[in-house]
Amino acid sequence: MTSTISRYTLSLLLSLTIVSSGVRADDNLKLPNLGESSTSLFSAEYEYKLGRTWLSIFRSQVRTVDDPLLFDYLEDLVYRLVTHSELDDRRIDLVLVDNPTINAFAVPGGVIGVHNGLLLYAQTEDELATVLAHEIAHLSQRHFSRRVEFQRRQQPLNLAAMLAGFVLLAAAGGEAGMAALSAAQAAAQDSALRYSRSNEAEADRVGMQTIAAAGMDPHAAPVMFERMLQASRYARGNRIPEFLRSHPLSENRIADTRNRARQYSKPAPSDDLQYQLMRARVINHLSDTPEEAIQKFRSELDGTTRSREASTYGLVLALTDASRTDEAALTLDSIQSKNPDRLEYKLADAEILMARGQPELAATRLAAELKLSPGNHPVTMAYAKALMQNRKAHVAAEVLLEQSKRRDDDPALWYLLAEVQGLSGNIIGLHQARAEYFILNGNLDQAEKQLNYAMKLVGRDHVTAARVNERLRDIADLRARMEI
Repeated sequence: MTSTISRYTLSLLLSLTIVSSGVRADDNLKLPNLGESSTSLFSAEYEYKLGRTWLSIFRSQVRTVDDPLLFDYLEDLVYRLVTHSELDDRRIDLVLVDNPTINAFAVPGGVIGVHNGLLLYAQTEDELATVLAHEIAHLSQRHFSRRVEFQRRQQPLNLAAMLAGFVLLAAAGGEAGMAALSAAQAAAQDSALRYSRSNEAEADRVGMQTIAAAGMDPHAAPVMFERMLQASRYARGNRIPEFLRSHPLSENRIADTRNRARQYSKPAPSDDLQYQLMRARVINHLSDTPEEAIQKFRSELDGTTRSREASTYGLVLALTDASRTDEAALTLDSIQSKNPDRLEYKLADAEILMARGQPELAATRLAAELKLSPGNHPVTMAYAKALMQNRKAHVAAEVLLEQSKRRDDDPALWYLLAEVQGLSGNIIGLHQARAEYFILNGNLDQAEKQLNYAMKLVGRDHVTAARVNERLRDIADLRARMEI
């Protein structure tokens, strides 16, 4: 197999990410055990490269969330589930999409995508985990390779025509994407639809096993499915949540999930304050204005809320965004005084200080936190921003360069590094950081331009010239893989 990802392969990958169709799980369709056939068709390493290529293309089409704290939480949760799953290749990349709809997806090679809107609907960490475990099951059961093998035995989909529609759907949905998708799907045979539904049933079963093995609550699965079905009950056309287009729910499927959950004992309730804090971050982020978010959290505190502490934290975030820093500081003190070591509150304190024009104090406190947790990504990013605001861009650049050795796959890090390199007068570094940002976002032409700009400035710095040339060769390889 060549290193270039074919149009057929990448198009099918995009289709499986967004759309899966079929019939009821009780049709008792058998999934073939492909064994060596599946492995020879797409090796784990090939799928890994395929997934990273897809991820760079996907990032160029959608808005992603720049929230290191939320990202770290979700990454930790995914890793916890993966370690209790049947997935052999555990190299996982997470992409967090800035979209208020219910959606999550898995891409061959270990890419898992989550819309931040999913946290609006999942009321507990266990409910969110059921969706993530389902997607991990798609990966562990290698449904992509098995689907390709199946398609080779059946009438193939018109994949070239589907490509544009699938990218549109992945990015934001909409009538144009649905029209393209509907026209292309007309060519798919009924047998392929049944096969896809059987994949969903298998992912339900394997995902629940993962939840139980991780010590979480399998009974959250039918609860979450019921909530998603309720959310879609009055939806029509392109207003149906993306997750339910690709994972059709029915009363029968929910009943099957409920019956399967009865095989497991219900664990003792766990403290999911961290999840509720992350939900508060999402609610604040997805509100149209800070004042709207303030009203939401005040209403929660005046009425009933799953966590008063999390609602208070959300109010702190909203007040800070509204530049009402005195109120934010007083509100934060009401929860931080009881839990002074909580990282979310320390970062909220730093944000308030920066909003008050006290970046030096924020940087001092964040530096102390980094001594306790070296390499912590949310703290490092906040520290770099405080340094930049305190006119110490050169120090921020050093901090981010060191962090890039740990997190070289974070577009937000490279974007911030480019900014501080420019402020510190390191123009070569600025172009190099911009190039890395563009590479991760699938814009290879711009990445190449940035590296060529850097090459013109390196002069007799042979070490830097060698690094720039190496990245130019890497871009050529990436471009070959992205030829579709």
